[in-house]
Amino acid sequence: MPYPQQPSPAFPPLVRRKSPLDALLGEADRALRVLAGASSAGRPYPPGRETPETLTPAERRHAAGLMRVNHVGEICAQALYRGQAMGCADAATRQMFHQAASEEVDHLAWCERRLGELRSRPSFLNPLWYAGSFGMGLLASRTGVRRNLGFMAETERQVEAHLESHLKRLPAPDHRSRQVVEQMKQDEINHRVSAERAGAAALSWPVRGAMRALSRVMTGTAYWI
Repeated sequence: MPYPQQPSPAFPPLVRRKSPLDALLGEADRALRVLAGASSAGRPYPPGRETPETLTPAERRHAAGLMRVNHVGEICAQALYRGQAMGCADAATRQMFHQAASEEVDHLAWCERRLGELRSRPSFLNPLWYAGSFGMGLLASRTGVRRNLGFMAETERQVEAHLESHLKRLPAPDHRSRQVVEQMKQDEINHRVSAERAGAAALSWPVRGAMRALSRVMTGTAYWI
């Protein structure tokens, strides 16, 4: 004798919504993975496979210092864009920040690899740079969508100038570092243009000046530590 069918439940199963604490824990996990050097690039390494180099010890130390600065810049970019996305109420803008952060992962992995080729290391102060940049991103996200985008555009504008100076300062024989920096610069230009097209507002000169001052502190310290 067949058993009667059981009636369907009167209420659908409960689905737990993510809380702000869940989001913070997720960002903390991401930060730990970034700081542990667990990032992997989604695009090929610009210089290709490793080849013999002719750098002198002094040239290698100088190139490593510059690439360590670039690596710190990518640590900051990860934290900054994640912070800007976390506090952004507009879904399309939030997605733009997440996309930019995803592309910056390539830069992070490339800089880590180049530092290894130069027999050097990342900055010891990376946790400090990450925490400070994430906080700045959260603050920027509270100023409105257009200013939030403006902060992204100005950041990328200053990074472009910074990378251009590195292209001039890298040792002449260091073609591999130069290839990494050139690709990074092109990506940063694309991020700035995307932010401007999305309606980025120009930042006031005191804010731009403060950003440049903080950048000088970071680059001057990261070259050595």
